Amino acid sequence: MVSVSSPMGVATHEDHVLAASAALTRRTGRIGTPIVLIGALLASCAGYQPAPLPQGTVLSPVAPASMAPGRPLSVSDLVAIALTDNLDLRALRLQHAVAQGQRQRDSAAPNPTLSGALLPLLSGAGTVTAWNAALSVDIKALITLSARRDAATHAAEQVDAQILWQEWQTVGQVRLVAVDLIEGARLRALLLQTRTLLADRVQRDQAALARGDATLTMIAPGLGALQSVQTRLDDLDALQLSRRHQLNALLGLAPDVMLTLADTADLPVIDPEALSDPDAMAMRRPDLVALRLGYAAEDARVRAAILGQFPALTLGGTIGSDNAKVINGGPQASIGLPIFDRNQGGVSVEQATREQLRAEYVARLASAVGQLAALRRETATQTERLARLHAEMSAADALAARADAAFQSRDLDARTHADLASLRLARAEEIQTLQQSLLEQRVAIATLTGAGLPPVENLPKDSPK
Repeated sequence: MVSVSSPMGVATHEDHVLAASAALTRRTGRIGTPIVLIGALLASCAGYQPAPLPQGTVLSPVAPASMAPGRPLSVSDLVAIALTDNLDLRALRLQHAVAQGQRQRDSAAPNPTLSGALLPLLSGAGTVTAWNAALSVDIKALITLSARRDAATHAAEQVDAQILWQEWQTVGQVRLVAVDLIEGARLRALLLQTRTLLADRVQRDQAALARGDATLTMIAPGLGALQSVQTRLDDLDALQLSRRHQLNALLGLAPDVMLTLADTADLPVIDPEALSDPDAMAMRRPDLVALRLGYAAEDARVRAAILGQFPALTLGGTIGSDNAKVINGGPQASIGLPIFDRNQGGVSVEQATREQLRAEYVARLASAVGQLAALRRETATQTERLARLHAEMSAADALAARADAAFQSRDLDARTHADLASLRLARAEEIQTLQQSLLEQRVAIATLTGAGLPPVENLPKDSPK
């Protein structure tokens, strides 16, 4: 039942009903009591309040006030902002209230049915108006009530697990974009060093060309290398701008808000047990928990469908008086005859759905375990490669130092010195790119294992067999 309430403290329709009922009770004693009860029922109904849509943009034009001004934001700071201000998460969390409302609706016991009739005398030997009244309840709805309540409870918990999984995904996206921005800034610094070095070389080559000491063929490689580095810088700047816009969107900020990020990415420590125990991951990951809860809800629906094979049965009592003032009453029952429909279709649908959810859970668990194993192997391989590159970088540093000393003593020409320095910077860029890839894989593993993420609660008591 829905009623309309007036804003600004104006008396509502329910207030008038209650006031009138109370006044009638004072005047007529017990006669007004039913009206008071009706008024109480009206007062307990939900009230309507208008909720207009917001006008304009809801993106914040400034950085969150909770962060210290001027302090670079760490990855953990960005995660905290996203969990609070991400607009998609705000909207998604409202599904909790929807799920709880559906749970309350589907868990309610059936209302009894009250019926009656008033039959005025039209003709015949009677002397008074006939009447009858009956009160009955649906027994079949009571039989399936427990199973339906279990299904509604698990379905509501499934929604909570799905919301938590989306929070995990949002945190993973924030971490990934933040890592790419931080590491992209380091790569940009290396590219700027390379561009400065190549620009100096090109300037020397052009001076030699003007003196007649070099030809266009000789200086062409340097010009091409400088143009290539400049193109990479331009592409990286465009990519970094896109990443900043993506990060701002995840944080609920306007695109033009500039955030100062920390120089290094503070990522959570990965629990070794989470990497080696698939069962623990199945209990920790919200998407797998949501599937298990969905399976439990569907299993309860299977039980409800099986109980629904019970014939439709209504029990109650009736009382009435005919036109001659003869009053009679007694029990009343009605039962549906399950001749054609014994709910076989409903049982088949729910059983097939349960089997589908079982297969989906098994597939998702296998995919999660396989994905984690693949990331661990890829991380191990790239870690070994990074160690080799660092060893080679040490040799390149030593060679660059010798080249600098030789160039200062004029034992090495400028072109060869620039070439050796460019090779060193190229190796540094390769290391930087590989380090960024490893950090991205670490973010993926943290998202899969729940490292540094909100924990899963209200796990189902029984796992699907």
